[in-house]
Amino acid sequence: MSISYELLKRCSRTAARRGRVLTRHGVVETPAFMPVGTQGTVKGMTTAELAELNTAMILSNSYHLYLRPGIELIARAGGLHKLMHWYGGILTDSGGFQIFSLGGLRKIADDGVTFTSHIDGSTHYLTPERVVRIQNLIGSDIAMVLDYFLPHRSSHREVERAVERTGRWAQRCLNSHLRKDQALFGIVQGGVYQDLRKRSAEELVAMDFPGYAIGGLSVGEPKELMYELLEQTAPLLPSEKPRYLMGVGSPDALLEGSRLGIDLFDCVLPTRIARNGRVMTSRGYLTIRNAAYATDMAPLDEACGCPVCRRYTRAYIRHLFNAGEILGMRLTTYHNLYYLSRLMLEIREAISEGNFAQYYRRMKPKLEQFYGGVGKCKT
Repeated sequence: MSISYELLKRCSRTAARRGRVLTRHGVVETPAFMPVGTQGTVKGMTTAELAELNTAMILSNSYHLYLRPGIELIARAGGLHKLMHWYGGILTDSGGFQIFSLGGLRKIADDGVTFTSHIDGSTHYLTPERVVRIQNLIGSDIAMVLDYFLPHRSSHREVERAVERTGRWAQRCLNSHLRKDQALFGIVQGGVYQDLRKRSAEELVAMDFPGYAIGGLSVGEPKELMYELLEQTAPLLPSEKPRYLMGVGSPDALLEGSRLGIDLFDCVLPTRIARNGRVMTSRGYLTIRNAAYATDMAPLDEACGCPVCRRYTRAYIRHLFNAGEILGMRLTTYHNLYYLSRLMLEIREAISEGNFAQYYRRMKPKLEQFYGGVGKCKT
């Protein structure tokens, strides 16, 4: 068995659902947010600290790991779990987002993609089959097919061709996937065109993947459009299998995605902004570098119970940033991940207790006010 999904509770008034994904490295209670550890580490965090936060699964990127430290080293260590001393779940992205984001460093053909390494300029040719082989050697619990998507302003015909290529690559990935203790997810594409998203979903569902991702969103389109596409696409996916919304992690989007029936989310947002001294609080963003906090003896968030807020003041953490001390970034990273972990716990509890609709109505205006302006959150 690779993974299985248990649907525990449905919200009677929305599409929200409470479930769990069972993997060989434990259970992921859903809806869940996965911190991003692109290169085999969630920046600023030890795996013990991730466990303290009840993190059940993280995301790593097979393209970046392939370049550095290299698949041979990962395989020699016995897989990524052992190399990084992490025994929760791992989901590996395939490199599809790098096809999108590294436009000047790659050349696409029907058979695969040629990349020029951003590290040393070396050339690497990746096919759907090779991407699957790389993820097999990494040993992630969930692997992703190699997909292809375009900027959100692309024409219908351009996106249609991308959907066709994504479908062909998905079938090739499925045909070459041999590891039985690893699940391979398909990725629905289609840009901002619902007819193409419907076509992509139907094509992938017919291939019978054990789970499905919705990709190509949160790449610059308005959030309202993202939610509309998500609301139309999610019901096209099998209810008995997990649904994963790729690259979305602002608090308001996590709430909205949960309402629309999404089980898994990931984003670099909480860790990236933390390294710049920005934290999520019960009253919105707080930029700790600001001079206003130079003598402030309050915690980052007086409503937060995380160890950072229990032990340290705004003045001290601001001092750490101004002094260039690594501890400052570690503390803000821990706090932001705690904030999102707590939010997802509240969402799960609300669904379980049958009052998610009320919780949603209460939280939606507050989170939109505080976080609605943050959209793009890809790696």
